[in-house]
Amino acid sequence: MTLSPSSIEQVIPGQGAMAQPSAKARRRRFRFVANAKAATGLVVLGVYALLAVIGPWIAPYDPDARGADVLQAPSSRHWFGTTHLGQDIFSQILVGARSVMVVGLIAGVLATILSILIGVTAGYLGGAADESLSALSNVFLVIPALPLIIIVASLVDQAGDLLVALIIGLTSWAWGARVLRAQTLSLRRRDYVEAARATGERTWRIIGFEILPNLTAIIASGFVGTVIFAVMSEITLAFIGISSVSSWNWGTILFWAQGQQALAQGAWWWFVPAGLAIALLGTALALINFGIDEFVSPRLRTGGRTRIRTADGRTVRMRVGFTPVLAPKPAPVPMPDTREDRTS
Repeated sequence: MTLSPSSIEQVIPGQGAMAQPSAKARRRRFRFVANAKAATGLVVLGVYALLAVIGPWIAPYDPDARGADVLQAPSSRHWFGTTHLGQDIFSQILVGARSVMVVGLIAGVLATILSILIGVTAGYLGGAADESLSALSNVFLVIPALPLIIIVASLVDQAGDLLVALIIGLTSWAWGARVLRAQTLSLRRRDYVEAARATGERTWRIIGFEILPNLTAIIASGFVGTVIFAVMSEITLAFIGISSVSSWNWGTILFWAQGQQALAQGAWWWFVPAGLAIALLGTALALINFGIDEFVSPRLRTGGRTRIRTADGRTVRMRVGFTPVLAPKPAPVPMPDTREDRTS
């Protein structure tokens, strides 16, 4: 006797050939994007990435071109005003976005790859390999990235964005590797990992399909943190004049504004747009990081939305960071016994 797929679905719902994922499963896939913080951060970051690609093409002026409009406030011709040489600040902001985003992306990807390779390998293998890789992580953990970049930039004639990104990436992976090692030490003794090892699965397959999926949130959080550090380091180097001041980024704009005493001259438009661009990018990355935390933590994800009902019918809203203490009902006041008085 043969059964059609429709009859099988009637017996075992959701297990037939025509079974479709439930609405709850579809919502779970897009839970991270549905998070308001993560969605806002992704939109802002996407706008920055778009400007980094097309910024030099849509800039209304050449950022190096000098003009007669010296230190002009924002107007219809110059949206963000001009510098002491008549250079358009809006064009400098657009052109400088590419340098900042490229350095952050390269450094973040390089540091994340190194932290995964070293941290997960050390945590899973253990023994001598763990001790050697942990010692290597400890060495790189104490290497200061910013002073090293300053020294290298002073020795190299033109310290470009690629060199700065490589130095930041090569010196920023140690902390993420230590975190991944600690989590891998906890995961390698789980039942599903032991079962995969008992069935003869290869080491690379166990790491790639059993351990790494459970480390996705930590990896993503470390990547975002490294990007923030790389962006701020690039801007700091340009602001103090270590990197090349001939290539535009937001730190270069602040460098020239500080050197020409823009604040003393009342030229607020010279440094405020660059500062707002830096703050908005940092806010977007921080919102993405918060969204990742809420996505992987049920306590944070449901914080503020869980309600409990007390014995007397009151509703208490659970909040993250607060432990509700329910006041006990007041004990009934005992009534005086008047029977003795009546008998007396």
